[in-house]
Amino acid sequence: MNTMKMTALSRRGLGVLLGTALILTAVPGMAQDKKKFALVQINQQALFFNQMNEGAQKAADAAGVELVIFNANNDPAAQNSAIETYIQEGVDGIAIVAIDVNGIMPAVDQAAAAGIPVVAIDAILPEDGKQSAVIGVDNGKAGADLGAYFVEYAKGAGGAKLGVVGALNSFIQNLRMDGFTGVLNGVEGVTIAGTVDGQNVQDTALAAAENLMTANPDMTAIYATGEPALLGAVAAVESQGRQADVKVFGWDLTASAIAGIDAGYVEAVIQQDPAGMGGAAVDALKTLSEGGTVERNISVPVTIVTKANVDDFRSMFE
Repeated sequence: MNTMKMTALSRRGLGVLLGTALILTAVPGMAQDKKKFALVQINQQALFFNQMNEGAQKAADAAGVELVIFNANNDPAAQNSAIETYIQEGVDGIAIVAIDVNGIMPAVDQAAAAGIPVVAIDAILPEDGKQSAVIGVDNGKAGADLGAYFVEYAKGAGGAKLGVVGALNSFIQNLRMDGFTGVLNGVEGVTIAGTVDGQNVQDTALAAAENLMTANPDMTAIYATGEPALLGAVAAVESQGRQADVKVFGWDLTASAIAGIDAGYVEAVIQQDPAGMGGAAVDALKTLSEGGTVERNISVPVTIVTKANVDDFRSMFE
């Protein structure tokens, strides 16, 4: 009787031990199966990039993958170094928001050679590169669309003298600038006072916009090619008390831009879908890492936001 009890207990104990062992060996295997993606970001100052990060993280959580985000703090060399590090770590996919679309290509090609899929967000990499997909908007066309809106505004205003606040180190913002200003060529009554470099940094853009207005007291409009430039332009118009005679056009809504629309001196802002871009990048990487294919160009639409439709976007900034 006692022997039988001992045997039964021993068997049950052995079963528990085996079950525990199976659980313990399953955990590391499960951890190894979880894919890891890296998002190499430009900066974490702009709301646009933070919204992109949030969209990417939400998609990563839904897909059951790990996402790491690297902040390059506006340094192209840091982006290259980050990609090289992630290659060594053996991540399953890399998304890059490139500052220098040409300078980043050697690192992109290295990742592809290592069997790591790369997708670009919000920037057009050279077509002969090894990236699997480009996700974003047609920046040149969107700039031209806003330029066409500006032309109609200028005609109604009897002309306009425009200053541009750009980010001359940004390939995509140069596309936006060229698309916009290209539409203005030969338009009667429209002149360009000059272009200043905000360097994709809000305080720099603010100072550059103030200097531009000071040098051109008859300037009646500003075009800002990105969120830091737009924030700087809005702040400059306010600091110089020019709300009554300078209209602002630009990219990427913020709370201050919406306040400017309400006040009447911010005329039109192109709003992208950064969260959608981030989510689309993670979804594409998951498909690619599992051996699937995606479209080479994944387009995310934009909206020109004015007083007429701004109410549709208020909740994003409350």
